[in-house]
Amino acid sequence: MKRKIQYILALVVLIGTTAQAQQPKGKYATFALTHATIQTVTKGVIQDGTVILSQGKITAVGTNVSIPSGAEVVDCKGKWIYPGLIDSGTTLGLVEVGSDARTQDFNEVGDVIPQMKALTAVNPNSALIPVTRISGVTTVIAAPEGDLVPGTAALINLYGYTPDQMYGGFEGVVLNFPNTGRKGFFDRRTDEDIKKAAEKAMTRINSVWEMAVQYHKLDSATKSKGVGYYPEMEALLPVVRGERALMIEANASKDIEAALKWVKDHKVKKVILTGVAEGWRVADEIAKANIPVVAGPVQELPTRDYDRYDKPYANPGLLKKAGVKVALRTAQASNVRNLPYHAAFAAAYGLGKEQALRAVTIVPAEIFGVSDKLGSIEVGKNATLLVSDGDPFETKTTILQVYIDGWQVPMVSRQTLLYDEFLHRDPGVTKN
Repeated sequence: MKRKIQYILALVVLIGTTAQAQQPKGKYATFALTHATIQTVTKGVIQDGTVILSQGKITAVGTNVSIPSGAEVVDCKGKWIYPGLIDSGTTLGLVEVGSDARTQDFNEVGDVIPQMKALTAVNPNSALIPVTRISGVTTVIAAPEGDLVPGTAALINLYGYTPDQMYGGFEGVVLNFPNTGRKGFFDRRTDEDIKKAAEKAMTRINSVWEMAVQYHKLDSATKSKGVGYYPEMEALLPVVRGERALMIEANASKDIEAALKWVKDHKVKKVILTGVAEGWRVADEIAKANIPVVAGPVQELPTRDYDRYDKPYANPGLLKKAGVKVALRTAQASNVRNLPYHAAFAAAYGLGKEQALRAVTIVPAEIFGVSDKLGSIEVGKNATLLVSDGDPFETKTTILQVYIDGWQVPMVSRQTLLYDEFLHRDPGVTKN
């Protein structure tokens, strides 16, 4: 029986390996994308323009561009070129099947575990990644979930064989700020229990932060020679020093206000607010604190029964109107591909088309400190962009080609392969 099981496992591995080998490869070369309408995001729209991609970078953009010798010319007449879209908060790469805990790697044991790095858990071979990137989403924040400090999130580009190849140049420690409200209709705790739980969590956070500050002082005084092995504090050290962002998840307006006060009282230097479902209620306070926001998901229900149905759609626009720098996220894994439509809803409900596009391109690049590499079509930036037959926020638009760091990405996924397989069945199906 044991030998039979081993045989079956070997066969499964062989089939999997064969299927993987049948996947088309990306192509790395010098490309000249000609005659396109180029949405640069930062420098307007260029009609009948050319973009040169070489050695993984954008080396030329404009209407009077010389095509390098040996470049592969791609005629993009009638097509649009946009920067690759950035989802600023997902679990993509950290989960494969939501209903199977064995395929989930975004929630570790422990209430304060900043040393747990999402980057090390990213699965480059996730079937969800090709599904996502052929929709034009080229870069995401892979973020852990869990208790108070569930780990460190990472920016990843959606092409590569290893997490290190995919690393996009940003990491931030995630802090789930204590929730003073109910966690949903299933939360049967009394008001007193909820209050006690929030106070206990706040005490824990304050204690951890104070330890991190003392650890920083000790580490600085001894030039890192007087401290023992303490991975949690090592992970928080760059946050205390302002070298790494603290990504604070807070959604209820009261919790957002408390988080803003906590940040001010504890002099946290680099902060990004995430979620902020009720950010519109306290938009002026967020703007006054000058803290950028990752809002979303946009396609969501209101947090309170008596709120208008469209408040989640309008939230990014209201935040922007108050003066807050806003990026967008889906907070999903299997449906990160829908990021363009989250942006479209935000655009239609007050953010506007131009700002919505910026919220999934240059704004997140600025928030994560990688605007010299991503977020717009400019010379010197990474060759990460998409070619489409129209506005990517429109559902009728087809993404024709995606380039990530200069790689021409195969425009196939498990979904397209299944579509092709069953569109032309051989043998065909006959009715009995």
